[in-house]
Amino acid sequence: MQTETEILQAAAGMLLAWYPAHRRDLPWRQNRNFYTVLVSELMLQQTRVEAVKERYVAFLEKFPTEEELALASEDEVMKAWEGLGYYTRARNLQKAAKTLFAEGTPRTWVGVKRLAGVGDYTAGAISSIALGLKEPAVDGNVLRILTRLLADGSVVDDPAVKKRFTEMLREVYPDETADFCEGLMELGATVCLPNGAPLCDRCPWNTLCRAHLSGEEARYPVRAQKRARRVENLEVFVLTCNGKYALRKRADGLLKGLWEFPNRTPPPCPPPTEGASDRDLAEGASDEDSSCFTEEASDRGLAEGSAGFRILAAKRAKHVFTHVEWQMIGCLAEVAEEDPRFVWVTAEEIRREYAVPSAFKAFSQWVH
Repeated sequence: MQTETEILQAAAGMLLAWYPAHRRDLPWRQNRNFYTVLVSELMLQQTRVEAVKERYVAFLEKFPTEEELALASEDEVMKAWEGLGYYTRARNLQKAAKTLFAEGTPRTWVGVKRLAGVGDYTAGAISSIALGLKEPAVDGNVLRILTRLLADGSVVDDPAVKKRFTEMLREVYPDETADFCEGLMELGATVCLPNGAPLCDRCPWNTLCRAHLSGEEARYPVRAQKRARRVENLEVFVLTCNGKYALRKRADGLLKGLWEFPNRTPPPCPPPTEGASDRDLAEGASDEDSSCFTEEASDRGLAEGSAGFRILAAKRAKHVFTHVEWQMIGCLAEVAEEDPRFVWVTAEEIRREYAVPSAFKAFSQWVH
């Protein structure tokens, strides 16, 4: 019976033979250098490939080198990142660009890991792809395909398990570091799928994979039970005055430093009338949600001092972050005067200059 090391050695050779003919044509796999690999890897953190492809190209058109990214304003960077979410990545990417511009390209895994926003996995991917170093990049996708390959029932959420697989991969890492690293990514993304049945008939490891040979692919990976997301309620006000809209910069917490519509945790308010429609909310004829908006605006200050506060439309929306879920109710309201606490800008200025995160997408549709 083959040892785990022997299986991994054989699997590495099979993967290298399979990858060139099955790799997807992705923009970050062309004209690569350290900076472009850094950009792609930070963009791909917690974001789907399809969502990144066009944004990666546009981002590099605006900031083609680390120098241009390092010297840009934060608002420019945030606008270029708009819609990708997890905006801390954009700030970290700019910090990393400033380090590259000032100090040059690192040449070791430790040096890569010191860059802002770069953890163990990202350091391994950049080191393998951009520097040719035999440094594994082990994330959930890699753990999934390796636990299936070896029929390993360890709980993959345990950091010690991730460390063990990292060391196992390091022992068999081939000289073709970039192809091996990306081949593992490709196999996890297109064949050994995270949701649904793996496509074992297409897998280069189907004669080697212990889980497949025993018909137990669905048993792996073994994960710890997930914690329930925390639910937060939010009232969102899209205030308009003379063709302009109110924005403010978020001071702290999620989405810190981004532009947002005025909002707050709502005061206690009765639940909505069963069956109430968006039109009911907008008209405020009998629905208690609308009266909450009016009370909030007049008594608690989002439109304080603006005579003629008038609700034009209202709706509910939800946005899910990794560990938090926002349950939002929002209104479009016309006010008679511009509140000086906010920045008042046109719809065109918002589209061109102000990064409003996708969490508020349902309410951004009112801005035109």
